[in-house]
Amino acid sequence: MPLSDTIPAIFVLADGTTYHGWSFGATGTTIGEVVFNTGMTGYQEVLTDPSYCGQIVVFTYPELGNTGVNPEDEESSRPQVQGAIARNICTRPSNWRSTQSLPDYLEQHQIPGIYGIDTRALTRKIRIFGAMNGGISTEILDEAELLEQVQAAPNMKGLNLVREVTTPTIYEWSDPTNPVWEFNPACQENSEEFFTVVAIDFGVKRNILRRLASYGCRVIVVPANTPPEEILKYNPDGIFLSNGPGDPAAVTEGIETTKALLGSQKPMFGICMGHQILGHALGAETVKLKFGHRGLNQPAGLQQRVEITSQNHSFAIDPETLPNTVVEISHLNLNDRTVAGVRHKSLPVFSVQYHPEASPGPHDADYLFEQFVQAMQADRRAGLARVG
Repeated sequence: MPLSDTIPAIFVLADGTTYHGWSFGATGTTIGEVVFNTGMTGYQEVLTDPSYCGQIVVFTYPELGNTGVNPEDEESSRPQVQGAIARNICTRPSNWRSTQSLPDYLEQHQIPGIYGIDTRALTRKIRIFGAMNGGISTEILDEAELLEQVQAAPNMKGLNLVREVTTPTIYEWSDPTNPVWEFNPACQENSEEFFTVVAIDFGVKRNILRRLASYGCRVIVVPANTPPEEILKYNPDGIFLSNGPGDPAAVTEGIETTKALLGSQKPMFGICMGHQILGHALGAETVKLKFGHRGLNQPAGLQQRVEITSQNHSFAIDPETLPNTVVEISHLNLNDRTVAGVRHKSLPVFSVQYHPEASPGPHDADYLFEQFVQAMQADRRAGLARVG
């Protein structure tokens, strides 16, 4: 982009640190919690992931936008971030799937961004001092004035952002992974027997729904505030708890609904926010991490098995509060030993903190969808045996 066409922008952290750069995407002012993502690919999936609602994302990869954007790679109907921060921006993408440049896409959806700053230094600062609020502006170029607005913004802890991203209406999802991109043909073996899954939408990603459909699930997506009795009217074979943004402890309706659904003893699978909400429903607490986990190469596992996983979260289950008589830890994040998965000891209920749908990211954990299907198969056969 010629310098004559650039628009100055500033970025201010809540501690007063200021960066000067150039605008890309929309102009204006935006404020949110500043977090970093270390992925080397998948920026469009990150930007459209509802779990990033309320956050400004720093991309550590040095150039953003070189493959453009396209409708197939969106994880929701629009970008969900408050803003984006990059070192360099490509305005003329080169990729056969590209339909639009990244700056034009963000401008269309009124998402401000800033580039031309030292994103590695900014990331190191967040790692040292923790995630904090920040603001990007092309219109408030007075650092003190923008800092005042940043410091007045609410912190992520205690925020219920699920209500901003959950579906307003119930809908059915049936589209599987595009056969061109299917990486696990074995899932077709499970698709001969169909299962009804009710997915509680705390901010669900489309690729999660695609993976469920690929494994033979008829998926009914319901708003996060749907009462348990309404969910059970569908007579689901299983219940899925989706990912989502904000503080899980603040999603009180979702926690109470999950508690009630545990009483049905139906198979249940949670991812990310769903994992944390399940933890609360089982009696555990969650804690806010210093800077969270956001990237495509987070090792997770327990006892002789390691999975490289895609993660995106600020909160984690406190292991000291888990009721050990009821639930066991199935996975740990092997970087910092935080809880990355739990499993109920007597019910077909489990969850993981990471993203097995891998969009973007590795496919190591796709088997978890198969385990969910197997739990529904076993529950169905047990029910038939009881009737017989």
